[in-house]
Amino acid sequence: MHRMRFVSGVTLLTVTMIGCSTATTSLASDRLVPSDPTLIEYADPSRVPGLDTETITEGDSGERNVHITYPVLADAPLLSAKLRSVLTERLARFTATASPAASPASPAASPAASPASPAVPSAASPAAAGADGGARPEFNADWRLAAVSGEIVGVRLSVGEFTRPGWRESRATVWYDRVEKRAMDSTGLLRGHAEQAALASLVRAELAGQGPWVDAGAVRADGRFLDSIAFNRHGELVVEFDDYQVAAGSLGRVAVALPSVATEALLSPSGLRARRAALRAGREPVTAPTSAEIKAAAAATRPPARSSRAGAVDCATAKCVALTFDDGPTAGVGKLLDVLASRGARATFFVTGAGAVARPDLLRRMSAEGHLVANHTWSHRALTSLPAGEAAYQLSRAQEAIGHATGQAPTLVRAPYGAVDAKVTRVARELGLTVTGWDVDTLDARGRDPEAVARRAADGARPGSVILMHDLG
Repeated sequence: MHRMRFVSGVTLLTVTMIGCSTATTSLASDRLVPSDPTLIEYADPSRVPGLDTETITEGDSGERNVHITYPVLADAPLLSAKLRSVLTERLARFTATASPAASPASPAASPAASPASPAVPSAASPAAAGADGGARPEFNADWRLAAVSGEIVGVRLSVGEFTRPGWRESRATVWYDRVEKRAMDSTGLLRGHAEQAALASLVRAELAGQGPWVDAGAVRADGRFLDSIAFNRHGELVVEFDDYQVAAGSLGRVAVALPSVATEALLSPSGLRARRAALRAGREPVTAPTSAEIKAAAAATRPPARSSRAGAVDCATAKCVALTFDDGPTAGVGKLLDVLASRGARATFFVTGAGAVARPDLLRRMSAEGHLVANHTWSHRALTSLPAGEAAYQLSRAQEAIGHATGQAPTLVRAPYGAVDAKVTRVARELGLTVTGWDVDTLDARGRDPEAVARRAADGARPGSVILMHDLG
């Protein structure tokens, strides 16, 4: 984390976050639909000791947007190395094949704060904010825990690639056997090549029953088609495919679930451990919010715009700028919080929902120490590249995760890459969010030299400036 040598006397511009009293289920997973056996019950990463996240990000070059996150476990460095290898290999293939995407139909608007709210001011020009972010090719990788036990860990990667035709989704599940101390692709859950062939045959038979729009014959017994294998809560083996791999992309996620009686003999010792972990997770009770709690949260009134912990700041009378940090939380943010506390300064942290789920403890510390925790979407996709419904999902799911961690729902959002248009502004407003940009970019994502970052911030700052930095760990 950068040493912040210029924060002395800097005051935070904040707004209040509304109270959130709803008790929720684990935000690490979507609610299960019993009629769909291909759904996997994901584990809650905040309950895994020693889990942190790593981030690889790009967005200032003007050529492409990249945002990759993956988990790092203290007792499984081989897993982290395997995840990084899988993701960087996919990024290399994307870079070699991606062409610039078509420009949006309408130019992206500069984010603007609501006149009714003394929020972090927005003065981000399209150039400074990267407002054409939705027009660039984009590579985005998110993750969930497919299973966790004392014997094994499974990480399900979800990769989105945006090019001229639109978004393409692919999946891969990487496993770490804590007993054998080895990281493996999903095929490591099977005994060998013969078992891969047998599984491919079972998958083809299952897909053939889904209709003529699925090309069951395309499935082969190799890692290209068997790279995302996990188990549902009943111990059934789930194989899922990438978009366009066995069906038209318009069908969305295509997956099959195979009964354990047909697959148990195919499993390696690692596969049996993974199945046991899924069965154990399926026996744990799931608590859902009551309808009364949901109604109470929806009816909650918004307090006046001010910091929930440290009061309001009026930059009409005080000389102040806003320090803002995107993309976290990372484990390294603790050092930054220490520096801010030593200088009596506060900041705004635009965090991702996925990061909030993984490290809610860091969000609680930010809030408790008087900093503002704000929305930076669920997985950092350029909102202008998404349909309105998917943009709303990115924002609302992050709202839920951040509210669950801090007890308050954000009222500010910063769009990834600063990519904002009329659609994004409308969707944000409907969710009660004010879109916020910046006018000083420290370019810390390009280089982490603390003196250079501090110099850019100090040279660009004016009264009321919003300074962009990143929580890069």
